[in-house]
Amino acid sequence: MHIGYARVSTHDQNLELQHDALQRAGCKKIIVDRVSGTVAERPGLTQVKAIVREGDTLVVWRLDRLGRSIKDLIDWMNWLEQEGVDLQSLHEAIDTKSISGKLTFHIFAALAEFEKQLIQERTQAGLQAARARGRLGGRPKALAAGKQKRAVELYEEKRLTVKEICEMMGISKPTLYAYVRQAQSVS
Repeated sequence: MHIGYARVSTHDQNLELQHDALQRAGCKKIIVDRVSGTVAERPGLTQVKAIVREGDTLVVWRLDRLGRSIKDLIDWMNWLEQEGVDLQSLHEAIDTKSISGKLTFHIFAALAEFEKQLIQERTQAGLQAARARGRLGGRPKALAAGKQKRAVELYEEKRLTVKEICEMMGISKPTLYAYVRQAQSVS
């Protein structure tokens, strides 16, 4: 049986492209995760491990849906081999039923890891260049320091609800709680 696995990193992202491709590939069952690939515990992958049987094929749209590092992918490949399950990646046209498919898998996994490291290296170089020019990275603060302090004071006074403080200051609850934690760590 062909079992599909699809993953998107955020709830905003759309699964339709992956889902349609997996259905066209003959997947009778499609397991979905809505979680970042960097998260180790993914309920969908746990479910995949529980339902695949010897002779099945795990089908993914792209290798990066299954694992974010070469180590993850190779660990998965080793586990699948132990269980007698093949892996098919539609985007990279890999099917490990054949020896050449297994070789191709390892080559693509290595290239994907190489590309990821290149992107990280370029990002770091860009950040260092920006810092050298006096620019700081990161998201701008929602509130100036004085308004942050006032938001924390309002929170500690407990006269207004968190929702009221957030609406008044134009910030989200997580932002308010971050300011409170920051103020408490300085105290």
